Amino acid sequence: MVLSLALAAGVALVGAGCSRQEDAGTPVAAAPQTTVGMEIDDSVVTTRVKSALIEDTDTKGFDIKVETRKGVVQLSGFVDNRSQADRAIAIARAVPGSQSVEDGMTLKGGKVTIGNQVDDSVVTTKVKSALLADSQVKSLEIAVVTRKGEVQLSGFVGTPAQIDHAIGVARGVEGVQSVVNQLSVKK
Repeated sequence: MVLSLALAAGVALVGAGCSRQEDAGTPVAAAPQTTVGMEIDDSVVTTRVKSALIEDTDTKGFDIKVETRKGVVQLSGFVDNRSQADRAIAIARAVPGSQSVEDGMTLKGGKVTIGNQVDDSVVTTKVKSALLADSQVKSLEIAVVTRKGEVQLSGFVGTPAQIDHAIGVARGVEGVQSVVNQLSVKK
């Protein structure tokens, strides 16, 4: 567990130093800053929540994305039923350092075939690539999950305009049937 927390802290330090800069000519409202210490604390909370979800037999922890910013834990992804989502929320709330939990989980609809899984993987890759290539979106802060062509975007971004732009970019990708917005503006 200590090794996992140390690894998460190291990743947070590297990530804190690797954020993309916006174009010099494009004014963007600055999101409230976080310190390296806050980034480490958030990484520790994220790691603890992910570990707790994976250890719990009632949740499918690998299907749930976890992001944390200033103690706010955001859960997203696709779950089988509402009780699974409720259980995941309860687990996240119980983790030390979790100030609040945002529920961005979506209920799965029907069975997924192997063909659907391959198609969804391709769509996810295309959406991530499109977001990465776009200079107006801080794509490294956006998680992308796809199920049967439905793309879910989650994470924390700087402005409402970045949310709108990311949704537009995702909608423009071939194979995207719909986009579920679970993005939040950094506080």
